[in-house]
Amino acid sequence: MPKRSGLYTVPFEFDLLSFGEAVGLAADTGRISGDAGPLLETVVDMLDELGRPDEYFDCIQVAGTNGKTSTTRFSAAILRGEGLKTALYTSPQLVRYPERMEVDGRVVSDEAFARGVSAAVEAGRRVNAHRVAAGERAYTITPFDLLTAAALVVFAEAAVDVAVLEVGMGGRWDATSATDPVAVAITGIGLDHTRILGDTLEAIAGEKAAVIKPGRLVVLGEGTHEASVQRVMDARCRECGVVPLVVSHATTKVPEHVGDTVEFSCTTPRAIYTSSMVKPAYQPQNAACAIMLCEGYLGRELDHDALDASLMGCPTPGRFDVLGTDPLKLIDACHNPQSCENFVSALDEIDPCVENRPTLLCAALADKDVAGIVDVLVPAFPRVVVTQTDSDRALPAEELAALVDADKLAGVYQSVPEALAAFKAAGEPFVAAGTITLAGEVAGLLRQPIPSAVAVKCGLFYKPEASNSPYITATQKQPIWGGAF
Repeated sequence: MPKRSGLYTVPFEFDLLSFGEAVGLAADTGRISGDAGPLLETVVDMLDELGRPDEYFDCIQVAGTNGKTSTTRFSAAILRGEGLKTALYTSPQLVRYPERMEVDGRVVSDEAFARGVSAAVEAGRRVNAHRVAAGERAYTITPFDLLTAAALVVFAEAAVDVAVLEVGMGGRWDATSATDPVAVAITGIGLDHTRILGDTLEAIAGEKAAVIKPGRLVVLGEGTHEASVQRVMDARCRECGVVPLVVSHATTKVPEHVGDTVEFSCTTPRAIYTSSMVKPAYQPQNAACAIMLCEGYLGRELDHDALDASLMGCPTPGRFDVLGTDPLKLIDACHNPQSCENFVSALDEIDPCVENRPTLLCAALADKDVAGIVDVLVPAFPRVVVTQTDSDRALPAEELAALVDADKLAGVYQSVPEALAAFKAAGEPFVAAGTITLAGEVAGLLRQPIPSAVAVKCGLFYKPEASNSPYITATQKQPIWGGAF
């Protein structure tokens, strides 16, 4: 469908919420919930009520279990480097809700976020009012439904050319599937969200393959090459009459220290690209997927110099993310066995000696494959400290501790601030991994001043990193790990 011309405006009046009110509704939409959902039709009807903001720009959708956030970020960075006004929608946030929405590489303002949520809230109320008046049940509007509609309003009002949308879960019924993407990519497939998506790779692949539809550009990442997954993807492509672009890359140089570059090449239908970036060794496959996706969308060869700059400058918050160097504070949002394996492989490329590594700070969510996560992460570190995050889904620290070998268990803490206080007091380096919520809480505590009550209670007096950016940039990262942390 061709993009609509002209400027987008919300087609109805609505009350502007404060930022705090918008965050509250984004976290808990109970005030606009019903008993008929959640359903994909919920978001479709909300977008219709909003005058289809998503039709004022091109949408590109990225699905998958592992690598989709990085692929989404790389894609947005590449398209921005090609001169397009580009939006980015990812989830979950690492620290603050507005982080889910970016325009031209910048997190949207609190005001824009609140305005988008305000419009989405009113759209939800209007849709449910129409349904009730027609004798139908009101929709249950989830936080992700609300934020997806809000993001599309924000992007349309910013007059972007293209938006890269990360699928939240699955694909078939995901809120981002209420749009009509011109191109889709599917990254790695793993066993995650099994209670919702299915308990086999084939079942999960089927839910994600549903984003493939007739007439769309389709890119299949390297994580779809497992035989059972590939059969599902091939069958869906045949059903839709689509010939997919299949990603492959070759890594030519792996990092020797934290902060070193990884070099790789990627062959596409139009060119051979060679590039480098300050990223761990597992990221080239995601960058290659983004390259193939962006080239296919643009229908031409990418500018090689612009590509190099885009990849080098693209932040991947929470992905092998160095928050401090004296001592080392490293976080990674790996949250299932497959992503944990990628993380550990990146550690192994730098130094295969487990005893040279610092202590692992680990937490997990109860609805994940906790045993699988533990089996991958714990052997990769000499000592383990366990904690639990503030999430309602958090696995209690004691239950996680029970899965860790007694000779490796170095501490059990009931909260992340308490665990960080212990590391601060000892002056010890650490690596935090096991769930996105742990990465987010650690980042939030170390990247901004800690509330005084928490600081006093926990003995924390961290200062934010000396940077104008909320994230340490690639140029700020120095080689700090060679042979030992």
